[in-house]
Amino acid sequence: MRDNGLGLSEGQQQRLFGVFQRLHTHVEGMGVGLYMIKRLIENAGASIAVTSAPDVGSTFTVTFPV
Repeated sequence: MRDNGLGLSEGQQQRLFGVFQRLHTHVEGMGVGLYMIKRLIENAGASIAVTSAPDVGSTFTVTFPV
């Protein structure tokens, strides 16, 4: 999935999937959504990765085993 939103710095990307991480404070939430998504994906034997740049957007890639 790709977006053209705010994007994330390299440091933010490293913290993105942590529990209670709020990287953009103007957006509502508790910081558990992406943590839960990552856990669900990994429990299914898959992996998730993000590439991003500030002011450009983000790309999330989910890879399932063959």
